[in-house]
Amino acid sequence: MSEHAPLRFVFYFAAPPDKVWEGFVSPESNRVIFMGAELETNLKLGGPMNWIGIGPDGKRTAYVRGEVLQCDPPKFLQYTFATGASSNTSCVSIELVPESEATKVSVTHDQWAEGDAAYATSADGWPRILSRLKTLIETGKTFKPH
Repeated sequence: MSEHAPLRFVFYFAAPPDKVWEGFVSPESNRVIFMGAELETNLKLGGPMNWIGIGPDGKRTAYVRGEVLQCDPPKFLQYTFATGASSNTSCVSIELVPESEATKVSVTHDQWAEGDAAYATSADGWPRILSRLKTLIETGKTFKPH
């Protein structure tokens, strides 16, 4: 049993679900949000969900790697989540629900392994990532992370 409570975030994006979905899964928006990291994905059961970039040694490395568990565009995406070479995996679920002129975006990151160091960085990172994605989708540009 994990000592980590599930991380839950709810944001409202002023855009329809299909546009918000595209923001989560398109390589272009992910490159902007994740400072040049490439999203390599195949949105089918068991498909990869990997963010690849250049490591300190100048070689390609996986910043985050995962596997698609569920995919129902543009409503629901669930995938495993592991950072770097860590053997610890957790689970990310993203639910998009239309609400008047907006889309309610609910992200749950749970099923944490005992002592997973990614918990603290994810607790800090998700609000930043979601804020940057919201800004990008609504305005076409975003802000640099800290």
